[in-house]
Amino acid sequence: MKTELPFTLMVKPAGSACNMRCAYCYYIDNPSGGHTFMSEETLEKVIRDYCESSPGPVLSFVWHGGEPTLAGLDFYRKAMRFQKAYLPQGYECWNNLQTNGLALNEEWCAFLKANHFDVGISIDGTKALHDHYRADASGSPTYERIRKNIALLQKHGIQPDLLCTVNAETVKNPVRVYENMKSFRTGWIQFIPVVNHTGSGSVSSDSVTPEAYGEFLCALFRQWVLKDFGKTNVQMFAELLNVYHGGIPGVCWMSETCGHALIAESDGNIYSCDHFVNKDHLIGNIASMSFAEAVDSNLQRSFGQSKKDALSETCKECPWLSICHGGCLKDRIRENNENHLCEGLKRFYEYGDPVFRRISELLHQRVRADEIRQIIRKEKLL
Repeated sequence: MKTELPFTLMVKPAGSACNMRCAYCYYIDNPSGGHTFMSEETLEKVIRDYCESSPGPVLSFVWHGGEPTLAGLDFYRKAMRFQKAYLPQGYECWNNLQTNGLALNEEWCAFLKANHFDVGISIDGTKALHDHYRADASGSPTYERIRKNIALLQKHGIQPDLLCTVNAETVKNPVRVYENMKSFRTGWIQFIPVVNHTGSGSVSSDSVTPEAYGEFLCALFRQWVLKDFGKTNVQMFAELLNVYHGGIPGVCWMSETCGHALIAESDGNIYSCDHFVNKDHLIGNIASMSFAEAVDSNLQRSFGQSKKDALSETCKECPWLSICHGGCLKDRIRENNENHLCEGLKRFYEYGDPVFRRISELLHQRVRADEIRQIIRKEKLL
């Protein structure tokens, strides 16, 4: 049985097990994730059923964690064999490994290159900021090892997507963080806000405040537009420009509804979302339910539709609703279901709106990126 709408599958072969102990991690102690490793039998069921459930023509496998490299290279070699065995004619697989990069070596990099994996690596801006939060399991710093492994990937012809958290410390140094991330010359950077709940609408001390997040985005955006537009991609800015240019958001938090990214845990359990791996969002298990049944289930449809249906009154009246759509469900923790980051996002949308509009207009006129940077400077839009 196939579902009508394409969906992404995030597979967690090592559950929440990890070789690092990042201070702000929301997942490592998740009892639903567990520290068990996915069996070969479950792996085969996951891949076969995704091939049978997806309408295609592209099957998107995101290998995530915890730390997915802990499953070992042989696990992924088996995964590639199963993909080749079950992939329908005319379909293709897209594989993305989201890793902390700590365990990568020559053998891993050669495998990833040979099998056309995209790779995302988490690294927090500067050495001092990264090592402040991102220690290994023994408490030792990790920045230098990860920096070397990024270079190793590049030696093998892989340009990883860099993921940097915006937490209580990184938010204080927007330009320095951005310039250091850019210095890796990978071409693609994501900045991910840390919002960890402590209950009753409050957040942890390592979470970013909305006001600081807004100023961080504005400072980052100015640097990107004036110096790097057309040369370096920052995910949030690229996605927003796509929307201003008439496109459809490529990330779920900017979409009107969500629910098209299922989670396959190491024990075969299927959950609604990476940020909602809990008993309330457990849809079923691959041993007794197909992914098509899961994505079309009432639980999952209700989850995805709630992004729109549960908007706060503030969101419904907001001039930026058509861009933001209330943000990610995980961040809607304030009274009346309001987004924790709301004030910061509004600050940035207001700051960036005239620039996005002007860039979109110039792109429609087929103006080159270097000329666009000059025009923005000359018109003093920033």
